[in-house]
Amino acid sequence: MARFEEVKAALWSGGTYGVQPSLTDEAVTEAEQVLGVRLPVSLLELLRVQNGGEVSSGRDAFPTDQPTSWSADHVPFGELMGIGRRERMVSLLDTPYLVDEWGLPSPVVLLSGDGHCWIALDYRDCGRLGEPAVTWLDADFDLELRLAADFRSFVEGLTSEGHFVGDVDRAEHRGFRGALEPPPSPGY
Repeated sequence: MARFEEVKAALWSGGTYGVQPSLTDEAVTEAEQVLGVRLPVSLLELLRVQNGGEVSSGRDAFPTDQPTSWSADHVPFGELMGIGRRERMVSLLDTPYLVDEWGLPSPVVLLSGDGHCWIALDYRDCGRLGEPAVTWLDADFDLELRLAADFRSFVEGLTSEGHFVGDVDRAEHRGFRGALEPPPSPGY
């Protein structure tokens, strides 16, 4: 497991997709008001290096000890949303809308996802001012999996998706997802 400072220095891919303007104290204050939570210091440290965007290929997955709809042994973490209001870009500020739209539990703050599956800061056990766990939320199957006790531990556990055997492309992931779908009705 990598130390937080090592990950912090090498998390971002260098691309510009999904990057919000540089993070300011005012933007953090606004985000915490909109979201109704205190954001983890470790998250804010990463967003001060780069305010969201694609993560490096060396840190684009988190291992799991049980299968998810994505894979038998990990979840993807290709990007981390930043804090901002750049047009046509999703940010942490969109969490209230997305939680409502996808019927997700609350209070959470969505960090990464595609609508069907999300990685989120989960404030349900710690309260809005506590240190949230990081949870995988699958909206399609109404499944949850706690990934890490806190954001810092989550970041330290990130690894390369290339380390996982059998994950050649998204088609394999869809095949695995199909294994979790309920059987078809007999059609009487």
